Amino acid sequence: MSLSDPLGDMLTRIRNAQRARHVSCVSPASKLRSNVLDALQREGYIRGYSHEEIRKGITQLHIELKYSEGEPVIKEIHRLSRPGRRVYSKIKELPRVRAGLGVSILSTPRGVLSDVEARAANVGGEVLCRVF
Repeated sequence: MSLSDPLGDMLTRIRNAQRARHVSCVSPASKLRSNVLDALQREGYIRGYSHEEIRKGITQLHIELKYSEGEPVIKEIHRLSRPGRRVYSKIKELPRVRAGLGVSILSTPRGVLSDVEARAANVGGEVLCRVF
């Protein structure tokens, strides 16, 4: 099956698994997806993830979701920059998500960073998704 937006597919899998109160979910592996999951883990939105090889040359990401007092830590997660409409932002023009309670994930020249890390490094880039 061909996907036009693999990152959007992973975010939808996470969103659906959290709504169904699953402990974990799986997604096909790629470098971009791994980097986004690293940023989500650094910001405390997921417990962690691991790579699982299902066949030679084909790996999956096993994503462990995080809950706080029975409620999902991720309330909202949505893709901002899509294949049909890319969204770029200078660091000075990047708005805060829910007055700083949420986080934006950016693809920058220094790698995939959260908006907090991007502001500290003073780099802008493509706004991949927003999480609250």
